[in-house]
Amino acid sequence: MAQVIGFIGLGIMGRPMAKNLLKAGYPLVVHSRSRGPVDELVQAGAKAAILPRDVAGQCEVLITMLPSSPDVELVALGKDGILEGARRGLIYVDMSTISPIVSQTVGRALASNGVKMLDAPVSGGEKGAIDAALSIMVGGEKAVFDAVLPLLQALGRTITHLGPLGSGGFTKLANQIIVALNLTALAEALTLAKKAGLDRELTLTALAGGLAGSRCLDQKRPNYLANTYNPGFKIDLHYKDLGLIMESARALGVPLPTTAIVQELFNALRVKGRGGLDHSGVITLLEDLAGVSA
Repeated sequence: MAQVIGFIGLGIMGRPMAKNLLKAGYPLVVHSRSRGPVDELVQAGAKAAILPRDVAGQCEVLITMLPSSPDVELVALGKDGILEGARRGLIYVDMSTISPIVSQTVGRALASNGVKMLDAPVSGGEKGAIDAALSIMVGGEKAVFDAVLPLLQALGRTITHLGPLGSGGFTKLANQIIVALNLTALAEALTLAKKAGLDRELTLTALAGGLAGSRCLDQKRPNYLANTYNPGFKIDLHYKDLGLIMESARALGVPLPTTAIVQELFNALRVKGRGGLDHSGVITLLEDLAGVSA
């Protein structure tokens, strides 16, 4: 019989990931702050739990997909959290993008109660989550990684064990630098092309065929063509990630001058009330600066 899996956090990413686990035949126990996604998963065959500790008490592997470091700390170690309900031998896989230092702190606290932890943040956005095509970056003991690899294969295509706990988080932060800078470069390029009177669809086709082509360009192309930026990954969340990146860079003594500029552009978007847009919506700020109408 398949392992019982717990899943906490059914947002833009978590909901399709949980659905893919059901499709793969895993019995699933779910919890989320919003009731709507829980009801949707229950209709698809999952079992609902009222509190994180209730999830932990019913599963062999528990996954979280949460917005921030404080959320993970609260769900894992807080009142009615995972630590209160976990049985010895539980494997906890946090797939959130949080501070690697926090991951290590949570891992040590759980280990004292016999819980083994992996940090396994993902890249690929909502589409990657829906298509089970995520890149999953994993830190933790190799034996624990091997034990959950079949489960992770139901969620992603590129699954890499990178080293001890926290290694997944540091890799994800490196990933987020590249994505943020790529989207900002696309925004500048497309704004220049638009002000020069070029057709956006033809411009995107030309760029995609050369060295400027990228996964960001391919995945965000519909947004640029429709000039709508409904969130696959919100500016607010990427801004949070940029804060984690700069915090880690300062701690390690790594200057990141270009990332710092992009962080301020994302900050400006939030000041303008655009934090809920998809991160490709950074183009709206560049268009404002260039005086280009939407």
